[in-house]
Amino acid sequence: MLNVLLTGVGGQGTVLASKVLAQAAQDKGWHVRTAETIGMAQRGGSVVSHVRMGNAGEEVCSPLISEGGADMIMAFEPAEGARVLPYLAPHGLLVTATTGIPAVASVLGKTPYRGAQIIAQLVDVFAEMPERLVIVPDAAILKRMGNRRALNTVLLASAISIGYLPLTIDDLVGAIEGCVKPELIDMNLRAIELTLE
Repeated sequence: MLNVLLTGVGGQGTVLASKVLAQAAQDKGWHVRTAETIGMAQRGGSVVSHVRMGNAGEEVCSPLISEGGADMIMAFEPAEGARVLPYLAPHGLLVTATTGIPAVASVLGKTPYRGAQIIAQLVDVFAEMPERLVIVPDAAILKRMGNRRALNTVLLASAISIGYLPLTIDDLVGAIEGCVKPELIDMNLRAIELTLE
């Protein structure tokens, strides 16, 4: 059983990424269950998607990942990744984007939110086990793309390319072709290409 928690804020493509990941797993014949906790996502609120995959042929009975049960957390935003860290399993891996998106509370407050500070704190948390933290330079990749809408594909490609999940880039490409609007497929394939360079 593989449990992947995807987290970000509304509008980042977290839900679509969970659908693509689930499709890639289903295409391999695995039993999959997904669930989303969306809340006020339409207004930039937190989004958490659960993807549970029976990669060893087992049936997945529940869609929700319990605390301490996520093999991987994929964070589209650093503070959201830090917020769900209790879900990470002792052997689990955190894959996080570097670009921070200020929450409404921080925009209205006196203390500015800086994604780089959260990344530095995550590096400290994983100091004794740095292999469990993968920091994706999303801003540089997406600047070359000229489009931030491909963030979800950049993170999926990063997570798959490190070999932690038993999925391949070809599996990802097939799932994108099955889940993404036809006019956006080329953009997503370009995002994979740039991520792997």
